[in-house]
Amino acid sequence: MQPKKQKKLLSCARASIKQGLQGSWQREPASLDKNGLGASFVTLTLQGSLRGCIGSLEVRQPLIIDVWQNAFNAAFRDSRFPPLDQEELDDVQIAISILTPALLLTVDNEQDLLNKIRPGVDGLILEEGNHRATFLPSVWNTLPKEQDFLLHLKRKAGFADDYWSSSIKFATYQTISFTE
Repeated sequence: MQPKKQKKLLSCARASIKQGLQGSWQREPASLDKNGLGASFVTLTLQGSLRGCIGSLEVRQPLIIDVWQNAFNAAFRDSRFPPLDQEELDDVQIAISILTPALLLTVDNEQDLLNKIRPGVDGLILEEGNHRATFLPSVWNTLPKEQDFLLHLKRKAGFADDYWSSSIKFATYQTISFTE
């Protein structure tokens, strides 16, 4: 992705958060080019710690709108954190990850899955019934071992550490990621 397009998306994300802090947030950006579909995650960090992360796993709308909405949601609707406040705005760092389409993996067991995922490259989606969770490829920076990556993803989805089922589904994707 061209640096100019990255800068535009980062500016869009920051504008969405500013608008949210002003209480005048609109569901779509007013005057931005809405061409090009895409799925994104917006991650906010404050002094190196996660402050919010919300995204889309499937393409549903123009990328710019997806980033706009995910930035707002990461700042104000991530249930793990209180809403971002004005005092944090200047210090919060915004990162955007644009997702490739997910590819369903065929696996026979947990070891087979661990052999197929690529540390530092693949994001992973786990899904079964009403349980669904994902880790972006950037999570490999904090969980570099395949077993730990999967274990924490299972926990995030609400499963026990040793959970396995023949109906559990996994998919991988990659990202183009950039930050302010």
